[in-house]
Amino acid sequence: MYIRKIIVAVLLLGVVLGLVFVYRIYTAIFAPNTGFNNDEAYVYVSTGANFSEVREQLEPLLKNIRTFEKVAERKGYVANPRAGKYVIKKGMSNNDIVNTLRSRNTPVNVSFNNQETLEKLAGRIAAQIEADSVELVDTFRDTVFLDSLRLTEDQALGLYIPNSYEFFWDTSAKEFRQRMVKEYDRFWNEERLARARAQNLSRKDVITLASIVQKETARADERPRVAGVYLNRLRSNILLQADPTVIYALKRHTGDYDTIIKRVLYKDLEIDSPYNTYKYAGLPPGPIAMPDISSIDAVLNPEKHDYYYFVADINQPGYHKFSKTLTQHNVNKREYVNWLNRQKVHR
Repeated sequence: MYIRKIIVAVLLLGVVLGLVFVYRIYTAIFAPNTGFNNDEAYVYVSTGANFSEVREQLEPLLKNIRTFEKVAERKGYVANPRAGKYVIKKGMSNNDIVNTLRSRNTPVNVSFNNQETLEKLAGRIAAQIEADSVELVDTFRDTVFLDSLRLTEDQALGLYIPNSYEFFWDTSAKEFRQRMVKEYDRFWNEERLARARAQNLSRKDVITLASIVQKETARADERPRVAGVYLNRLRSNILLQADPTVIYALKRHTGDYDTIIKRVLYKDLEIDSPYNTYKYAGLPPGPIAMPDISSIDAVLNPEKHDYYYFVADINQPGYHKFSKTLTQHNVNKREYVNWLNRQKVHR
């Protein structure tokens, strides 16, 4: 009888210990293990990262990093981390987290516009995907790549149509560039190409002129009229005489693209640069900035008129006064110059 009780007690103890063991296993795998208060947190796994680097990011986010390590090892993740951006949601278990890190690379929205140089574009992109800015600039300037598209380095910025695009965070510089080529070709559909031909412009010409329109006016509703002025001048073989191209030439000469120039002086018009449209006829060698789609479409769909000149309208900030004759333009220009002098805008 005594021995039977001992056997029963041992069996009961075994059952209890077994239940405790099962409970611990279940808890380690399926119980919530997040330790942050927000609804979700993000983990960025770099290309080639090892498990230690992933663990370092996860440790502040989890209640128990050791149980996560054990589950990750059992599920084969420790030996095979995968690059990408991953969303860890509040209340996830170790099993959920490992499954997320294995197969749920989350896309990111990459947006850019109004960049003046390839370097600035690269910096903007590098802040949103894994590729670093140096690698991106080198990729943008790759002469073999540019030659394959019949682009010069001066024209390279025009390849990148400003918008918001979905990428995986671990996108490489070359993958980003290749996607942008596809987006460029998609943007230039048959309708836009036909409109470019109607203006007797190539795609590269449209982008270059659109960049000037972009810099001339921030008012999207005025851009078709400004585009019309420049197209009138091009068709009449008149110098464009666009102040933004002179400003760009000055910045390019000094290498300081952050310089703010509010007023173009007569001495500035003497700078010897192919971007100085007061000296050189036709369009400059490439875009002076990244034009918005609204500026591109303004060139493709210009307002038809007989204006050849315009100057800032002091009574309507952001807008311009347009004129058909040089005589009227000079009247408008004197009004604007006098206003600048009263405002003490000397540069």
